[in-house]
Amino acid sequence: MNKSQKHQWLVPLLCVASLSACPSTPEDGPRKSPTLYYFTWSDYVSRELIVEFEKQAGVKVVVDTFGSNEELLAKLQGGATGYDVAVPSDFMVSIMARQGLLAELQLEQIPNAKLLFERFQRLPFDPDNRYSIPYLWGTVGIGYDSNVISPQPDSWTVLWDPRYKGKISMLNDQREVFGVALRVMGQSLNSRDPAVIVQAKAKLLSQKPLVKTYTSENYDQLLISGEVALAHGWGGAVARAMAERPSIKYVVPKEGGTIWSDCLVVLKTSRNRDLATRFINYLLDPTVAARTTNRLRFASSNRQAKALVDEQLRENPAVYPLDSTFDRLEWMADL
Repeated sequence: MNKSQKHQWLVPLLCVASLSACPSTPEDGPRKSPTLYYFTWSDYVSRELIVEFEKQAGVKVVVDTFGSNEELLAKLQGGATGYDVAVPSDFMVSIMARQGLLAELQLEQIPNAKLLFERFQRLPFDPDNRYSIPYLWGTVGIGYDSNVISPQPDSWTVLWDPRYKGKISMLNDQREVFGVALRVMGQSLNSRDPAVIVQAKAKLLSQKPLVKTYTSENYDQLLISGEVALAHGWGGAVARAMAERPSIKYVVPKEGGTIWSDCLVVLKTSRNRDLATRFINYLLDPTVAARTTNRLRFASSNRQAKALVDEQLRENPAVYPLDSTFDRLEWMADL
């Protein structure tokens, strides 16, 4: 998974057509039981873990991928009915539930769901875990090159600093970009006030001449290469850049940032709900979850998994934020 287009509202939904290039989809013909169809973010689970589950359960797992929540929703709305498990982000869970796309979970068959960090229980988009279990999570902040940016930035306003013209990248994500401007203005990411939104737009337009690129795909590589020195982005991608270039650091500014979680759900059209439930429990297993975090640099919602994660990642605030950071984090709401 590269988290490249998470929440990417600016990506045309025509990109859904690219999925037709997959060798097979659940609708292509009769299903050969037992087969699990998993619809997830690109590279979100390793082939190694898939093979292990196949051997454990004596089944076949077919993986299909999407690049944004909107792409996921569009394909399901377009009539794709054969998938069993999907991985929507927090705000998309509530949308999909409202549209009748999700099955109610059999929580008694998902014992690993009891191992969630307390802060990932009773979340606003699905407080009773009726439809979803938080899987991987992270924050949105600023990745920066400490050899170039001094002193350490502590505010989103650094992204308007003319000294760094042409060395700034912003996510290609409408909600997140507006969220930065809104926070600088002392407003919520989820503001609905039209006058405030207009002011935020004006602030972003004033910033535009300073921005090298709006991208959700390769800002980690831009940081590594030195093409940008400030990157608005998801912490996991910045953590991957840190491994390549130690001068890269990460901060959630004092005005606050987004906390997100990608969640495991069973689709209402699933023909293998018991198998889907077993697969979800497998992905939430502490050892499996820790291996996923070590590879992707996104934290697991399983509290027992953290102790099994590589020490440098456990201590990396881009992966596991300090407890004090949570006071200034905000969930994205469905507006």
